[in-house]
Amino acid sequence: MKFNTVLFDLDGTLTDSFPGIADCVEYALSRFGINVENRASLSVFVGPPLLYSFKKFYGFSESDARRAVEYYRELFRESGIYNNTLYDGVVKLLSSLKESGVKLLVATSKPEVFARRILARHEIDGLFGFIGGATLTDGRTSKEQVIDYVIKSCGTDKSSALMVGDREHDITGAHLCGIKAAGVLYGYGSREELEFAGADFIAETPEDIKNIIL
Repeated sequence: MKFNTVLFDLDGTLTDSFPGIADCVEYALSRFGINVENRASLSVFVGPPLLYSFKKFYGFSESDARRAVEYYRELFRESGIYNNTLYDGVVKLLSSLKESGVKLLVATSKPEVFARRILARHEIDGLFGFIGGATLTDGRTSKEQVIDYVIKSCGTDKSSALMVGDREHDITGAHLCGIKAAGVLYGYGSREELEFAGADFIAETPEDIKNIIL
């Protein structure tokens, strides 16, 4: 076994959450009078913190970005939270790793309260020793902060821990916290993005993740 503790991202790594995220982003933008012509372009919102994404991709000011996040959450609480599916092979991967003695954790930029509800709905929350996410306020928002929080909460040995995610934030956040990172290509980040961020490993499928860990 190469890693005995693995931190998993949620959106784009365990679940395909684009439909729900896109609905909520479209709704938030509509409150500013912005019409989304190409829905597929909203895939950039899968993974990174929402505040960051509204500022980077739509040029929102800090105050407008915060309003957009609140609008987003209005719809997310109502319906967006349920509009996602598990990627094929994820349950098999997690079950196999757990049976092999790997400690499974979640480190997501999604607010922790939502992440716990989503994983419970898919009936896989019991596979994880800890589910960590962002706060609804400014206390913990960046991926680095979330990963650090999970590591400290679990007393994780950094030398034997691996972060698995689909976006550059997962890779850079892990490295800033002193652990290695694997990027997955079945999510929403490209190989170029992940390699540029310095991913230690690249996985095309959930089965590839298993081979990296064990």
